[in-house]
Amino acid sequence: MRTVTLKSSLYLLVGISAVAWIALAYFNGLDLSKAKDFFRLVPKVVTIDLLVVAVFIKWGWKFKIFRGWLVPFPNLNGSWVGLIYSDWKNPEIGEKPPPIPVMLTVNQSFFHISCMMYTSEMESSSYSEGFLIEPDRQIKNIAYSYTSKPRLSLNARSVPHDGTAVFKIIEKPKQKLVGRYWTERLTKGEIVLQYHSKEILEELPEELGEHPVKEDENRR
Repeated sequence: MRTVTLKSSLYLLVGISAVAWIALAYFNGLDLSKAKDFFRLVPKVVTIDLLVVAVFIKWGWKFKIFRGWLVPFPNLNGSWVGLIYSDWKNPEIGEKPPPIPVMLTVNQSFFHISCMMYTSEMESSSYSEGFLIEPDRQIKNIAYSYTSKPRLSLNARSVPHDGTAVFKIIEKPKQKLVGRYWTERLTKGEIVLQYHSKEILEELPEELGEHPVKEDENRR
């Protein structure tokens, strides 16, 4: 896939350069069959190429028309909300908690992606991220490792820890991220997220509800 997109990028850049060369020669009354006129346009063509590349990297890669043949990964920017289904058992009652409301925010550019996950009890920030896109094998995943920092008042039952999450990216018929996670606390579970908004929220929406294990003294 990367080979295909690299070839497509090179072909597209060569095409843009050729069009720029011909257009500049036409409007400046130059003859490209003459070496002097041909090489005289090199700085201007390179400048146009760099401008096109800069605009593409900043905005263009997000357009669906480039997906697949030029941009192998989807645009996941925004906020996603859903539920965590954890295998953690409450030591006081020996039972798993009900599903936990959660929000994932994704900040993505052409070269970088970062993920933040929020519940009403903790924040998790990614430090290593990547896509696994293999259309021929029908694989479309994003994975990241993260550090989770629970609220200070909850350290008695929830300590800071690292973990890894892997999501399957579903775009049809509805945008979803369906994944699993595991932590160094030896807990694991599943996460199901729906696309919520383009805006990257900084706090869990109130309508999602509280953490099901939250004690009364920790509600704020």
